[in-house]
Amino acid sequence: MSVFLYGAALFLVLNLLAGLLRVLRGPSDADRMLAAQLFGTTGVGVLLLLAEAQEVAALRDAALVFALLAALATAGFVRARRGEREAEGGAEE
Repeated sequence: MSVFLYGAALFLVLNLLAGLLRVLRGPSDADRMLAAQLFGTTGVGVLLLLAEAQEVAALRDAALVFALLAALATAGFVRARRGEREAEGGAEE
């Protein structure tokens, strides 16, 4: 069973490499943020798979922390973008 879990973790890491291309190429900030969200989600998945394969409970805790950080980063991005749009709209009036 652990061979399957390691294989699934490797597949997710390869998926992260594909997401890295999106971060580098863009074209917009929203695309880059979605790719960064993919990193957070995939990182959580990899950590959970490794925690199960190696039977290390600390990896589950690290996965939980990554999930929280990914959610906070997304909320911060949305808040910053909303502030930029309000500033642009206020300057036009």
